[in-house]
Amino acid sequence: MFDILCVTNRLLCNEDFLVRIEKLAAAHPKGIILREKDLAEEEYMELAGKVIAICKKHGVPCILHSFLNSSKELGCTAMHLPMHILRELSIEDRQGFTLLGASCHSVEDAVEAEKLGCTYITAGHVFDTDCKKGLPGRGLNFLEQVCKSVSVPVYAIGGIDASNIAEVRKVGASGACIMSGAMQCENVDEYISAFKGEAK
Repeated sequence: MFDILCVTNRLLCNEDFLVRIEKLAAAHPKGIILREKDLAEEEYMELAGKVIAICKKHGVPCILHSFLNSSKELGCTAMHLPMHILRELSIEDRQGFTLLGASCHSVEDAVEAEKLGCTYITAGHVFDTDCKKGLPGRGLNFLEQVCKSVSVPVYAIGGIDASNIAEVRKVGASGACIMSGAMQCENVDEYISAFKGEAK
């Protein structure tokens, strides 16, 4: 099975953000990573509480991003972290998460993230993307090397679309992350279904 993680960016959203989250959760991706980097933690926590409630209704994990105190306050056991925050976590904190992911940009990052207890990682950015303008994608060879270096699921991120998702799967990725399309597509259900179908 090829899994899809939706990564949020409400600034790209062309409708009410919580309405979009409801549609995404109803399409049953593997998870929704709430990645709203511009928010202060207090604002993030308020938004996260609403998103967690929507995800719970649909049986989809809401994975919080970076804000550890928010996860503790809200009782959320799914977290995605940049490597520099992951490295600072105590063993007890790491073991408190049932889902723990990290953003990896090298084979070394991936190996370290697995050793630090991650249950999955994201690897990227694989292809050129507007989110990383001016920075060339690391490519499929990079993704393949990461997939071979760890035993946890690897989710490709960066410029993934229906035209290249089959290639992503062929080199060993367990799934892919989608952001811009998830925030902007007209029909969420069809969009996510097409991704899963293209990956076969």
